[in-house]
This record gives sequence, C-alpha cells and structure tokens, in this order.
Amino acid sequence: MAVLHQFDYLFAIGTIFAGLDAWNIGANDVANSWATSVASQSVTYLQAMVLASIMEFAGSVGVGARVADTIRTKIVDTALFKDDPALLMLGMVCAVTASSIYLTMATKIGLPVSTTHSIMGGVIGMGVAAVGADGVQWVGKGPGTGAINSGVVQVFLAWIIAPGLSAIFASIIFLITKYGVMLRKNPVWKAFIYVPVYFGLAAALLTMLLLWKGGNYEVKLTDSQLPGVIVAVGVGFALLMCVTLMPWLYRVVMLDDWQLRWYHIPLGLLLLRRGPVPENPDDEYEDEPVQEISPKDELAATKAAQRGDVEISAAGALPEKTVGAADSTDGASGNDAAAPVRRKKPSDFRKPHKKLLKGRPEGKWYSLPVVWYGIKWAFLHGIDQDVVNLAGQKSALAGDVEEIHAHAARYDNKAEYMYSFLQVMTAATASFTHGANDIANAIGPYATVFEIWNSGVLPETGKAAVPTWILCFGAAMLVLGIWTYGYNIMRNLGNRLTLQSPSRGFSMELGSAITVILATRLKLPVSTTQCITGATVGVGLCSGTWRTVNWRMVGWIYFGWFITLPVAGIISGCLMGIIINAPRWGYSG
Repeated sequence: MAVLHQFDYLFAIGTIFAGLDAWNIGANDVANSWATSVASQSVTYLQAMVLASIMEFAGSVGVGARVADTIRTKIVDTALFKDDPALLMLGMVCAVTASSIYLTMATKIGLPVSTTHSIMGGVIGMGVAAVGADGVQWVGKGPGTGAINSGVVQVFLAWIIAPGLSAIFASIIFLITKYGVMLRKNPVWKAFIYVPVYFGLAAALLTMLLLWKGGNYEVKLTDSQLPGVIVAVGVGFALLMCVTLMPWLYRVVMLDDWQLRWYHIPLGLLLLRRGPVPENPDDEYEDEPVQEISPKDELAATKAAQRGDVEISAAGALPEKTVGAADSTDGASGNDAAAPVRRKKPSDFRKPHKKLLKGRPEGKWYSLPVVWYGIKWAFLHGIDQDVVNLAGQKSALAGDVEEIHAHAARYDNKAEYMYSFLQVMTAATASFTHGANDIANAIGPYATVFEIWNSGVLPETGKAAVPTWILCFGAAMLVLGIWTYGYNIMRNLGNRLTLQSPSRGFSMELGSAITVILATRLKLPVSTTQCITGATVGVGLCSGTWRTVNWRMVGWIYFGWFITLPVAGIISGCLMGIIINAPRWGYSG
C-alpha cells in the first residue's frame, strides 16, 4: 500500500513519461545493434526486429538492474533530499519527462543521439534547480579511475573514449579479416578457418557480460574460476559451430547445394554424406554480389548519362564483368575461380520490398475491417518501411551516399556470405548488451519515483533494488519502440555512414560490443550510439581513404551528442524550477 497517496498524480505522470522514454530508447537505439545487419542484408528488417525484441528484453530483465542503480544514485547526491523525499520524486519525474521529450524530437528527425546522456542531462537539470550546482556530482570520487567513472565528467570523456575504443577494436578485427581472409588467394577457405574462432570469441564475450555484470541471479564463482568458465564456453561454442554450421556452409557455399535450408543446420556432419548437388533449374546468374552499390566506373557512367554526356556514359558501360573480389578498389585479386556473369543494373541487386500492410479497406472508420486495419497499421507500419533502399537516397543530412560507397572495396561474395551468420550473432550480442546497459536510462529515475511514492522515504543509496516488474515494464516499452518507430534511425545508420557488408558489419558490431561490455564492467553507462558510430568510422577508414566515410553524417551525429545533455538539462531544470517556485493557491506574500 502506497504511503504518499497525495502524490498519486506524480506517480502516474512518471509512469507515462518513463514509458515514453523507454519507447524512445527502443526507437532511437535499436539501430545501434541491427543497422549494419539490415544494411548488408544479412537479415531482413522484420527478422532484425524479432531478434532485437528477444535480445533486448532478455538483456533488460536479466541483467539490467545494476546499471539502473548507477544512473539513479551517482549524478545527484540524494542525501540532500532527506528532509523532503517527495522533492526528489518530483525531480525524477521532471528528469524523465525532459529526456522523453528531447528523444521524441531527435527520433522524429532521424538523429541518433545518446539516450544515456539524455537522462543524465535531465537528472542534472533537476538537481541544479532543486539543490543548486553544488548538489551535482561533477567529478567522481575515489582513487584511480574513480574520478572518471562517475559524475558528469564521464559524459565528456565518453565523447572521446567510447567512439575511440570502439574504432580501435573494430578496426583490429576488420584488418585481421581483411588481410587474413578477404585479400587472400582463396578467401572462402580462409573464412572456414576464421569464422569458428570468431563464433567462440562472441560467445566468450556474452558469457563475460553475464558473469561479470550479474543481474537477478547469483554467480557463485570465484575470481580465479571466472576466466576458465569464459574460455571454456567460447571454445565449446566454437566446436559446436564446427560440427553443425560449418558443414552446412560447406555444402551451401562451396558446393552450391541449393536444396538446403536453415533448418538443416542441426544435421551437422551428416550433411557431408549427401551426394552430388543436382542442377538448379532456377539458377540464372551465378555469384551475385552481396552489395547493390555500383563501383566508381559504373557510377560515373550513370551520372554522365544523367547529364547527357554520351561518350563518358558509353565508356563506363561494362556488359561483361567477373563479379567478386576483382571489383575491389584496393588491389584485391579476388577468387580466380569466380564465374563471369552479366553485370546487372545496380537496382537489380536490390531485393524487392514486400509490404506487410495492404491498402486500407473501404468502409466507415468504425467498421470492423477498417478498425482491424488501424490496429495492424499501429503495430506494423514501423517495420513496413523500406529502410534498405531509403538509406541510399540523397538527402540534406546524408549527402551523396552512392558517391561515398563507390570509393569502398568490395570483396568475394561467397566469403562475405560466410560472415552473415557471425554478423547476426554479434548483432544479437550487441542487442543484449544494449538492453542490459541502457534500460537504466528510463527505469532508473522511475524506480526512485516508485520507491518514494510507495514507502515515503529515500531509498538507501546503492542498496535499493529495482523491482522486476519495473524492468519488465521498461523492456516492454523499449520493444514497442523498436517495432513502431525504429525505422527513422535505422535508415540513417548503416549504409548512410559507410558501405556495409557482412564482414564489415560483423567487425563493427563486435568492436562495439567489446566496448560496451568493458564499460559495463567498469559500471560506466556509455552510449551505444557513440560506440557503433566510432566502430563504423574505424572500419570505414580501413579501406585506406577518408572518402569511404560520410563525414557530413558523422558531423550531424556528433552535433546531436553535443546538444543532448544541455538541452535535456534545460528542459528538466525549467520544469523543476517553475514547479517548485510557482505561487500556491492562498499565497498571502
């Protein structure tokens, strides 16, 4: 039974805006994990949304509580509200309201921003308005890294540390892949060696997160036992892939076994006993490229034709060309066994977008078919967007994306396909870590609101648990945001930043996930947006030229980071200041 019934309206308002904040986190941040997978067409947008929903919910509910407590207690000194707990309750409502309003505006214009720094700005703004600037923890306390892993200073350091570390990790992974696989004489066979190792590394990282971070479960392992368990899980998963997925990939990639489907993967080694592959009656073109972007010569020809320059247009036309690593602009010789095929138009490579929603039925708005269509539209219109093809369109925010892609190398397509499964796994891992790390942005302040409303006293600093139902509420709203509004950010990340392919996307996602896991271990609520942006830029620069990165888009994203904290702080501070200083009824002076 709640104690502070006189503030039921505050609890209700806090519930609404905490839900809106979590909805925006799903809408704004889902692209951080899945944009590269969708852009490289390793998964469809619908598949990505289903997998994201599962992993985000599992990460939020399973291991989201510790970071939630960090957000809630380490920005403003809650002890200053000891004499008036309801004031802190009001402040947290203002903070989450400001954060959700700012995120709604940013998501609407398709600007990927830091949801972590948005709520931190809200908390700082209400703290300054309520107890003054001295009540805000600007610099952390403690020896060593204690001065930088808490307080407001971590926000400014994160602008450099998060994208910088992600760029380094992702670049190392991609350069190993590039020179160890993609530029070798037979890249597909080299991929058979590297892919199981990467699977084991991804499994070990996820295990590391579960054991290091903890959550709503108890880990009864000593510090000396943890490394052994992490390594054992990684090795075990790599061996599992060797006896299940790799035989399936051998049949599909090396032998072109067109009869196999994904559900044949559990057959594992038994697939090697299958006989010769019959001829595929529908195989019109061989070895289609993973990417639909035209190389520099064809792009120049296309633009010349648009200008009416017939001579240049004719010179750039390539009726016959080997598809594969030979298209690479960095000197890759590719797979010598690649079959020559007719070069199709760039638009021919784009998979046709299938609409889930058909046309609106005839009838009155209150008729059953129209009402049912409205319900379906509310839940499905978000994933009905053609985010892959929309990402290639020129815009004021993105510039000429095709021109940027034309400078990037393209590698052997079968080797790229080998990394599609890895990319899905690393995206799922990144999605899980995002749910674990970022659910705190919405439910941290809301948990404080609930506890004060329910008990009437301040939660004990550092020991107040986040109720499971609050984690589930936040996770459900986050998933709803993914499905209904995530497309606005999804089309801006991915191919609009640099050329995407499975090997590139896998490196970006794994580099970003390593950074997030490291930050979670240090209890540092970094922005997943900053991590994936840094990783994308790092991998883009590995092509050897700065022209492969969309610096205009990077600049807009960085501008969004810069204004997030002050704008959210100003909104929150103004709300808090107006409310606590407003005249009361019956005020006599």
